[in-house]
Amino acid sequence: MSIDFAKTIADDLGVQPRQVAEAIALFDDGNTVPFVARYRKEVTGGLDEVQLRTILERLTYLRNLEERKQTILHSIEEQGKLTDQLKTIIESTAVLQTLEDLYLPYKPKRRTRATMARERGLDSLAQQILNQEITKGHADQIALTFLNDDVKTTEEALAGARDIIAEIVAEDANIRATVRSRTRQEAQLVVSAPDPSKDERGVYQNYYDYREKLSTIPPHRLLAINRGEKEGILKVKLDSPDDELVEAIQKRMITNPRSIFSDHIRQAVADGYKRLLAPSIENGLRGESTESSDDHAMVTFSTNLRQLLLQPPMRGKTVIGVDPGFRTGCKVTLVDPTGKFLGGTVIYPHEPQKKWNEAKTILLKLIEQGAEVIAIGNGTASRETEALVAEVIKESKSKIQNPKSKIAYMMVSEAGASVYSASDLARAEFPDLDVSMRGAISIARRLQDPLAELVKIDPQSIGVGMYQHDVNQKRLGETLDAVVESAVNHVGVDVNTASASLLSYVAGISRRVAQAIVKHREEHGAFRYREELNKVKGLGPKSYQQAVGFLKIPDSDRLLDNTFIHPESYAVVERLFEYLGVQGNEKDLPAKIERLRQQTDFSDLADLLNVGEPTLVDILESLAKPGRDPRDELPPPMLRQDVLSMADLKEGMILSGTVRNVIDFGAFVDIGVKQDGLVHVSQMADKYVRNPFEVVHVGDIVKVKVVKIDQERQRIGLSMRDIG
Repeated sequence: MSIDFAKTIADDLGVQPRQVAEAIALFDDGNTVPFVARYRKEVTGGLDEVQLRTILERLTYLRNLEERKQTILHSIEEQGKLTDQLKTIIESTAVLQTLEDLYLPYKPKRRTRATMARERGLDSLAQQILNQEITKGHADQIALTFLNDDVKTTEEALAGARDIIAEIVAEDANIRATVRSRTRQEAQLVVSAPDPSKDERGVYQNYYDYREKLSTIPPHRLLAINRGEKEGILKVKLDSPDDELVEAIQKRMITNPRSIFSDHIRQAVADGYKRLLAPSIENGLRGESTESSDDHAMVTFSTNLRQLLLQPPMRGKTVIGVDPGFRTGCKVTLVDPTGKFLGGTVIYPHEPQKKWNEAKTILLKLIEQGAEVIAIGNGTASRETEALVAEVIKESKSKIQNPKSKIAYMMVSEAGASVYSASDLARAEFPDLDVSMRGAISIARRLQDPLAELVKIDPQSIGVGMYQHDVNQKRLGETLDAVVESAVNHVGVDVNTASASLLSYVAGISRRVAQAIVKHREEHGAFRYREELNKVKGLGPKSYQQAVGFLKIPDSDRLLDNTFIHPESYAVVERLFEYLGVQGNEKDLPAKIERLRQQTDFSDLADLLNVGEPTLVDILESLAKPGRDPRDELPPPMLRQDVLSMADLKEGMILSGTVRNVIDFGAFVDIGVKQDGLVHVSQMADKYVRNPFEVVHVGDIVKVKVVKIDQERQRIGLSMRDIG
């Protein structure tokens, strides 16, 4: 069965069936995507992580489809209606929607007008009408023979028969496919606002009288319309080619125009289309379009989230974390370079207390204690607090003798910080601290190591998406968890410092095992070698195999334990060292390995060492850069020392900024003023840009030109074009 699935999936992906079959076998054996992607390249022919996740997704769909087929076949067979032809059609169906259309006439249903007509003995009359064999006489004469205690008049009899025919038409798989196809291509989404006063802030003003083809409407627009409909502000319907479709179905159903029942068939078709078929197709297509838009939104969110998680850490810095506020004050914490909480306080520089000078004095003292960077949360009162910090930094240059470093600040997204602060995890970590003080610690740590801190938060609470609260939440959660898992395993984890939250995203490690690793570390001290992980309670051989290559021990006296080289390849490395005549602890080992990597053909060396060439390439890369963190190769975060306001901006001004969010129609860039500016997709390059992700990602440092300033609406238009 796997081979059949493998061929289907391989055709979709444009790879070899053998590659897919091997990947399926590995997944069925309990292997994880990160493990297979990194450590089983020879087996899968080098399939990457994206391809492997697609295979797993398609495999799940096809297996569910197969299971559904068996359920449907069993149901129809129990009814005594399964023919060889129907069985063949069902077994060959490759799309779930088509399968459900085939099953619809046989699906147990609630009492309908058609079922009640059948109960009154009118099924035979409906079949006579559909047979269209009678060409002389009057329909009432035929209907007379079907009168009984439940059917008093010929009009009732013919109406009941038409109800049966209407349902037959609405449940015909071929008719449904035709109507669905034409409606999908031609229907327009028609939007109105029956009572615009409900939209107090005018959020949906663009859609009060709006129509657009369903097949071409952009995902972000459809999601906005869906949200307006859900909030009861917008009314939405599909404008389909109804008359043409009804006429087409009538032509298909009327095989003998001379039949005395032709008009009744026309009536039944029109009724079946309007009452049953059209609403069903409309609901299905709107659901299909919404699902497609959901998928697009999830891809956008996933891409942004991955870039955010992989922002370079600011290592070795003592950081002041500030969670801004007005009435309740700004929570201020000091954390050392390892993220350890050193102390905290509350300052009240803003309304209503306005203790500005006192707040400056407190911050200056923290700088004197060795703080090197100030991380400011970007929520309420953030820009007012930024002005305070900029003033403090300016004064520190003259008031503080020999500060440890040139103090600077950075605005940090605090999305999800409140979720973390109130979580069981935060309470366990800082049981004696106020909720908001925990938030300030989180803000500081996000600057030090975004990945390690953000994994403590539900990914859906990190604000880098588009309509993330409107899409299917279960699917979104699964999608984003996969992104976090991918990012964590891409970077690797220091097993001696990682939190249980971070460890739980390592391939093969559950939350329970992650907690067991931390507990073992607390009770027995730091792990010295990777194999000591086998002593952790609950970490079985399979989990160890999946996880160990991603768990690093920087302080181990064995070099390989601080690389992505899997212990199963340690023997290969020993043979490599013997071949090169080197020791594993030589200081110039990376340089020697780098010279070896300059070779273009490793096939002979791979044969000599009895290892696959892809694995050898990975081993050499790890040895050339032991302890490598892929995030270090990205540009560092942009720090600031001074502050701007919208009043300081002038059109034509060139500024540097940090990309905060990327969406379908552009990117929001933090240029150091209260409101992020928008670079519309049309302003991203001197050429046509189809997708903003072709140009920018979250965290990128970009140069932008101010092209429009709207003080009243607090909007800033930016451009990345024509910048020298």
